Amino acid sequence: MKSDKKKKEKECILVVDDAPDTLELIRRNLSLKGFSVITTTNVTDALRILESYRIDLVITDLKMPRVSGLDLIRHVRDNYRDKEIMLITGYPSLEGAVEAVKTGAEEYLTKPFTDKELFDAVERSLKKLQLRRTESMEIKDESSCFEGLIGESRAMQEVFNNIRKAAVTSATVLITGESGTGKELAARAIHYTSDRASYPFIAVNCSAIPEGLLESELFGYVKGAFTGADQSRAGFFQTADRGTIFLDEISETGLAMQVKLLRIIQEKEVFMLGSRKPRKVDVRIVASTNKNLQNAIKKGSFREDLFYRLNVISIEMPPLRERGNDVFILANRFKEKFAGEMGKPVPHFSDRVLQIFQNYDWPGNVRELENLIQQIIVMSDAETIDVPDLPRWMRFSIGKNTGVLRTLEEVEAEHIINVLQSVGGNKTEASKILGIDRKTLRLKLNKMESIRNR
Repeated sequence: MKSDKKKKEKECILVVDDAPDTLELIRRNLSLKGFSVITTTNVTDALRILESYRIDLVITDLKMPRVSGLDLIRHVRDNYRDKEIMLITGYPSLEGAVEAVKTGAEEYLTKPFTDKELFDAVERSLKKLQLRRTESMEIKDESSCFEGLIGESRAMQEVFNNIRKAAVTSATVLITGESGTGKELAARAIHYTSDRASYPFIAVNCSAIPEGLLESELFGYVKGAFTGADQSRAGFFQTADRGTIFLDEISETGLAMQVKLLRIIQEKEVFMLGSRKPRKVDVRIVASTNKNLQNAIKKGSFREDLFYRLNVISIEMPPLRERGNDVFILANRFKEKFAGEMGKPVPHFSDRVLQIFQNYDWPGNVRELENLIQQIIVMSDAETIDVPDLPRWMRFSIGKNTGVLRTLEEVEAEHIINVLQSVGGNKTEASKILGIDRKTLRLKLNKMESIRNR
């Protein structure tokens, strides 16, 4: 038995083969790649090694004296959850391959194999192991969960730090980011970690209130201010006094309203509709937008002075596709949440589903992921969530309309899907093959999705 360690170790691999030449070849090649490699010529020693070392991948020969590679595979599969298995053999047959896969081997190599074939098979096996491990990831410490926001990625840790800094001041905050990234959760986190936490948090969706009603909703009105105003009514700013008001999608307000908001920030007072007397308010303003306000300023649809007043503290919410393994942590949290609400056992994600989650662009971000997991938990009773449980646009499909008389849009969509499937969903590779940049590909995929949902 030999153990090979490098200064910079990666995963630990156990190689079992009764041919010393093959053992040495595999050991040398994998060691040069930085792996920690342990070798043995028999299954008996392999069992002792599995009990004593943290092994990530087992590479075993099929034909060996006394105990075969298939028996070793069965033992590993029945006794260890977090190990991958790869079979190598000098006696290839279809029956052997089928039996190996059914028994639990993730990869199957026939001798002789090239260095590249070995490296590729090892990388595929370890990637599957990583996906399976991340599928069971839980929140490790308090730094991964912050006032309803969840994430271990560097991008989210930066968001948490910025929220903490914002919470100790009363300065205005501008939260930017794509739809579904959690801008309102960030605003609530600022409020509930500040000294205003015991006072109201009022969230206002500026895009959902017609421009003609927004002023009366925000500032209130006095009796007789307009037809039907039979009594005075406080607005959101008065209701949020001493607390926080969250102006979601601030970019949707008109220029006239922006002037009034600017005055509130400057003077700390509001005029109720129909009143000439200002009322002092002590309100922390947090605004958000999914638009580029600098572009809106250039187009004349957003006031530059209001932008600078709002942008005293800036927090950018990262898109889900840039948050690494956070997608697995969030998916786990959502499946536990919805399974618990419905009284169902918590299912597992298959390796293929995890790969799709990892490669998918998530145009709707965390909100899209949450809605997807809820839909799956409602519709499926299986113990394992697999690819058929996913929406159509996330699955491979040959398509029914394969004739000549198709629109250019249909042909383009089919070609994009085929290219994505050929590279395992890797959008960077697909973009290169298609001759477009990644942003253009994302826009085309979003358009395809909207067409499917019509």
